Amino acid sequence: MRTISVGELRRNPTHMLNDVEAGEVYAVTRHNREIARITPTTSSTTAVPPKRRGGARTSSLPYVALPGDRSMDEFLDELKGEW
Repeated sequence: MRTISVGELRRNPTHMLNDVEAGEVYAVTRHNREIARITPTTSSTTAVPPKRRGGARTSSLPYVALPGDRSMDEFLDELKGEW
């Protein structure tokens, strides 16, 4: 287990979080007294998929014409119905 002070954590949280993500446990101290422990979670690595890189890739979606001569707002209001 590594130790990090609150001041060090404020200056560079990314380095510590990278270590935690890799499995390291940190004890956070204030005035040489432990106030917290930061541990990696086991479920977050499987529950949250990694971010995709690049654009949204929407150009390959087919064009869909709205029925009738309604605007998009009118069409969405109709789909929502009464709340």
